[in-house]
Amino acid sequence: MAMTRPLEVKGQPIAGGKEPLVCAPLVGRDEAGVLGELDAIVAKKPDLLEWRVDFFGGISDSGRVVALAEEIRKSAAGIPIIFTRRSIREGGETIGISEEQVLDMYRAVARSGSVDFLDYELSCEPKHFAAAVELARETGTKLIASFHNFQKTPSAEEIVAKFVAMEKAGADVAKVAVMPQGLEDVLTVLQATLQGQKAISLPIISMSMGAYGSLSRLFGWVFGSSVSFAVGQKASAPGQVPIEDLRKVLEVLQRSLNP
Repeated sequence: MAMTRPLEVKGQPIAGGKEPLVCAPLVGRDEAGVLGELDAIVAKKPDLLEWRVDFFGGISDSGRVVALAEEIRKSAAGIPIIFTRRSIREGGETIGISEEQVLDMYRAVARSGSVDFLDYELSCEPKHFAAAVELARETGTKLIASFHNFQKTPSAEEIVAKFVAMEKAGADVAKVAVMPQGLEDVLTVLQATLQGQKAISLPIISMSMGAYGSLSRLFGWVFGSSVSFAVGQKASAPGQVPIEDLRKVLEVLQRSLNP
């Protein structure tokens, strides 16, 4: 029995519907750094790549961003790509461009055909989120609506409400990442993920962050989280584990669940 809902590209489930999908981030500061990371990560064959463009020093130059996105696409060995600007309010890097300029950059990258998913935060102004939805529809990309809280874990009811709001806003995938203060908060995220699958029809990506949260990255898929973010070369968030370690745990769990 499937534990998660598949993420699709062009109508086909990624990696044949594998559970969970393993995503590795690219966090280089310049072209050489990103492409060097990419070479090392592609050799480890993750199911997804996420380019965290807020780490990129050339983010204010859309031409540079598009050119690098195209280089990533050429060197990604067919691995689907998520394009993400994480805002400083949700744990991202400081960038010197406005939200309108961020959306212009998203338009240029999506229209170039270099990425498969756009990650955009639900906390952005409704008019900006609506523009991201429209862009995804126009370009045939999929929109991941995301919410991050690096201070605490909201209640399960609040997390499920975020999932519902993401679906109502027009997202294709719903993502929540929160910070636990104790082990009980990890259980809250897992419970909310189970409940979320009953409340919405979208694929869900959920995780706790930090040391305790690493547990959710290892077995959150059993509760319905479709993607686990793992370290290919450098982490993009606290609690990510190396791809190699994640795969060892997944092998044991999957063998136990499917004897």
